Amino acid sequence: MENQSVAQKLEALVKLQSIDSKLDELKKLRGDLPDEVQDLEDEIEGYKTRLTRYETELKDIEEGNKKYKEGIKEAEKLIKKYTEQQKNVRNNREFDAITKEIELQELEIQICEKKIKEGKENITDKKDEVEKTNSLIAERGEHLDNKKKELNDILAESQEEEKRLLAEREKASKKIEDKLLKYYERLRTSLTNGLAVVRVVRGAAEGCNIVIPPQKIAEIREKKKIVIDEHSGRILADVDMDSLDEGDKPKSAKTPVVVPNRRKKVE
Repeated sequence: MENQSVAQKLEALVKLQSIDSKLDELKKLRGDLPDEVQDLEDEIEGYKTRLTRYETELKDIEEGNKKYKEGIKEAEKLIKKYTEQQKNVRNNREFDAITKEIELQELEIQICEKKIKEGKENITDKKDEVEKTNSLIAERGEHLDNKKKELNDILAESQEEEKRLLAEREKASKKIEDKLLKYYERLRTSLTNGLAVVRVVRGAAEGCNIVIPPQKIAEIREKKKIVIDEHSGRILADVDMDSLDEGDKPKSAKTPVVVPNRRKKVE
């Protein structure tokens, strides 16, 4: 690889770009389906997390109501006990103290009953949310299945082609020196159309349509060094001479042909 000429390096890059462009076309066939599938999976996962939270909250509310009911029973027992004690008091101070304890237990019962009522309302609300969430999971799950089927059908059609191209890509990549390959890979990811290695067509670099000066076109044709488009960073690998206007063609390319013809006309 160290002994590669510039022309050979450019040829290897052109080959790699051709393979990558074909892979890009296969990915375009899938469109936004992979992203849509991923988004639906994430959405459903979010609903499942929400459902787990609702179920935990429901369990906590039910446990709370159970404790409040036990609290009511305990308070009723104490009220019964204090009522019996009131019958045997010896003075008003003992009577008032027991009465205060009974009132406290009655207040405790009221608080527990209020909490139980609120808990029941919360349970109804949470169950409604659980039902809605389950419906959403079922609905989005059906949508996800359809999208997955659509994607799998496309993948099935292009799988063999993609597998072949990936094998070719691996083989082509090995023919390019690491530094140049890294530049190519980095450049491809930064460009929206993925065209990192292009020709000059009609006097402009493919992919960005920036006009290339005739002198630089001559350098590209000579293939003695790798020419980079200063505007886009693209590697300019070749020139489509047939697409150039006469005024844009390098003078060096015309000299061997034009000068002798003029001399013949003069003679």
